Amino acid sequence: MALFEKPLFTFEMANNHQGDVEHGRRIIRELKKVTEKYENEFDFAVKFQYRDLDSFIHPDYKERTDIKNVKRFQETRLTTDEFLELKKEAEALGMYTMCTPFDEVSVKRVVEQGYDVIKIASCSFTDWPLLEEIAKTELPVIASAAGSDMADIDRVVSFFRHRQIKLALMHCIAEYPTPDEHLEMNQIALYKNRYPDMYIGFSTHESPDNMEPIKIAVAKGAQIFEKHVGVSTDTVSLNGYSATPEQVGNWLEAAMQAYRMCGVAGKRYEPSEKEKADLLALQRGVFANRDLQPGDKVDYDDIFYAFPCQPNQVLASKMSKYAAITVADKVIRKNQPLYLDDVIMRDDTEHIFEIVYRVMKIIRKSNVVIPIDSTCQLSHHYGLEQFEKTGVTMIDCINREYCKKILIMFPGQAHPAHMHKKKEETFTVLYGTLDLVCDGKIRHVVQGETVVVERGVDHSFSSETGCVFEEISTTHYADDSYYEKAGEFVNPRKTTIYLTGEMLANFRF
Repeated sequence: MALFEKPLFTFEMANNHQGDVEHGRRIIRELKKVTEKYENEFDFAVKFQYRDLDSFIHPDYKERTDIKNVKRFQETRLTTDEFLELKKEAEALGMYTMCTPFDEVSVKRVVEQGYDVIKIASCSFTDWPLLEEIAKTELPVIASAAGSDMADIDRVVSFFRHRQIKLALMHCIAEYPTPDEHLEMNQIALYKNRYPDMYIGFSTHESPDNMEPIKIAVAKGAQIFEKHVGVSTDTVSLNGYSATPEQVGNWLEAAMQAYRMCGVAGKRYEPSEKEKADLLALQRGVFANRDLQPGDKVDYDDIFYAFPCQPNQVLASKMSKYAAITVADKVIRKNQPLYLDDVIMRDDTEHIFEIVYRVMKIIRKSNVVIPIDSTCQLSHHYGLEQFEKTGVTMIDCINREYCKKILIMFPGQAHPAHMHKKKEETFTVLYGTLDLVCDGKIRHVVQGETVVVERGVDHSFSSETGCVFEEISTTHYADDSYYEKAGEFVNPRKTTIYLTGEMLANFRF
């Protein structure tokens, strides 16, 4: 729907044209003046209301002056050609045109006159004969749902979706004017959560001097806005919810301010240089706890964190458990800062989370259930940089008198030969295939097969396809793994990650 490239502000004329084409033109022209400064930020539409009064009003009530709306509709009546003149005026000034038909005859007029959008009023929201006629037009639809329950709203949304009609939904309170305590602004968020693929808007009937609702609507994520508008004269006074052009200008400025305050949407904001500088000035730096020599691998006991930090200093924020520091070619004295130019830093955070991403992808594909809040260990015998070639991911589920683990291997990954003196293991392949070398014998293990590895038996394994397998064993002891080539391994050779319930539930691919 091309109208929604920018936020759309709709000016509802209703009967405020007073049945006078020239007065209607004046309203449109004055609105144009106040909108010009916002044309780069917003789109604008003028909306009319069509009623075929000869058929819309029951014959017995057409001459009744004691019924407010019958009297007003008759007194402000315009012909088809007169409405068309107003429509052309809005189009000539670069505004979109929208119309609310209240009967089937009016729907046909909307199509004949070439309006951009059809609007469904709240009172017509479940007028199914009218909705059927509107759907036939295949025009984009904006619908206000004041007073409707969620079951009806779901039905109307489904009705238009089934017919592949573009639909936007407006939160609206049909109380004229609407007091603050009845505005129910949280309904915008309700709609956005329930219909995340739809444009959601706010049709407003509060006092036109009240600028707080538009700010809240913007902050809640509304993208379409509607307000009744008019121009007062010596003989024309506006009702309590219609805005003058001056009030419309204030409304648009309040919206603009709200958009500035809300900032970017759908992505993380980019901090300003001042914000970065202000934060940096309050961070702790890394300092030497002893004299550090060139080539020293810095341990946590070798450093301390203190304020204030110095320009180009290593910051505490860079010292995650996945970070490693080696002193370069200059002695760093006790209590001196560790400057970035004087050390070699390595941070494996991104690599580790790339690994976790691949692990979670295999787990999802295998449909294996991982217990919430499990401990996950990356076993990287020759370092993380060699993990995709040599290593395994181990998820510890239970370790009591019995032990359960889930192991994940990437395609082409291998685990070195080793044995256990205390622990006996049983492997069951849950997904993919496993090539197991056990006591010198090679076995290709497929999904559903089980293999027992007894105490004292050397075994290694690899997978060409990628694999998830379950290990059930007696109690696991950290010092009960004996490797043939342990002297070649890095220290530490394991990195621990905690798989929280939120992480398991919300991981995105």
